[in-house]
Amino acid sequence: MKILFTFPGQGTQRPGMLQNLPDGDAILSEVRDVLGDETDTLDSADALQHTRAVQLCLLIVGVAWARELMRHDVKPDIVSGLSIGAYPAAVMAGALAFDDALRLVALRGDLMEQAYPRGYGLTAIVGLTLSRVEKLMAGTQTYIANLNAETQIVIAGSDEEMAIVAHNALEAGASKATRLAVSVPSHCALLDKPAEKLAHAFESVTLSRPQRAYLSGSTGRVLWEPLKIADDLAYNMARTVQWQDAMVSANQRDARLAIEMPPGSVLTGLTHLSGWQGEAICLERNSIEVAQHLLKRLSR
Repeated sequence: MKILFTFPGQGTQRPGMLQNLPDGDAILSEVRDVLGDETDTLDSADALQHTRAVQLCLLIVGVAWARELMRHDVKPDIVSGLSIGAYPAAVMAGALAFDDALRLVALRGDLMEQAYPRGYGLTAIVGLTLSRVEKLMAGTQTYIANLNAETQIVIAGSDEEMAIVAHNALEAGASKATRLAVSVPSHCALLDKPAEKLAHAFESVTLSRPQRAYLSGSTGRVLWEPLKIADDLAYNMARTVQWQDAMVSANQRDARLAIEMPPGSVLTGLTHLSGWQGEAICLERNSIEVAQHLLKRLSR
């Protein structure tokens, strides 16, 4: 029986999310060594209007809670993150140093926002299959961004073009078509150039062979080679998320306890939709003691 840690992507952020972190003073001191005074306002409502702050906060929160679980002897065999969640996953895999992750994520957020400062983003469509969504996208400048579950598809593009697809999806029987709290058109060719710039930045960073399995949310495959992990991290902003495939892969690798790091519970729901054969919980709604209890029960 193996344990999977999952780390969420954008859309789950909220003001004050860096307050009351486990061992918060220590981790925020690490952050301050890299980011300086920016650390003090990173989770403010104003700061979270910007991609840079959102992504940095998700990195910090994910690492803080994963470390806390490990201090309580709940240790992952596999780690996986959706979009920006791949960075805390790589840190907890032992492949990427936390200080390097902070620098790279700050750059990642800046590059993405500079490329599309306004008017673009993501929309989730629930209740239709991929083939039906693709037909509705015909003639629009939109892209498939996330394959989260069989009938949960995320599209990327301009607000106007996505609104057309969303309207058509609801007319075609979709149960929801929701504009997500993401201000850039992630996981499509629109971000090819920013991804290339980030890849250049990775050339000055040394990654290590991970100590535990790093499961790519972009390919659904486990990666062990540092150069392949660097490529996965650099380019995942421009690659379609294959989250369902990743969870099927974890299931096939005998993962039976999936624990989602805060904030939110989106990935836990998606894990259940993938045909998960074990337990899946989010720390947002469950204590570390619950995780410990499930670990003991599943290990019998």
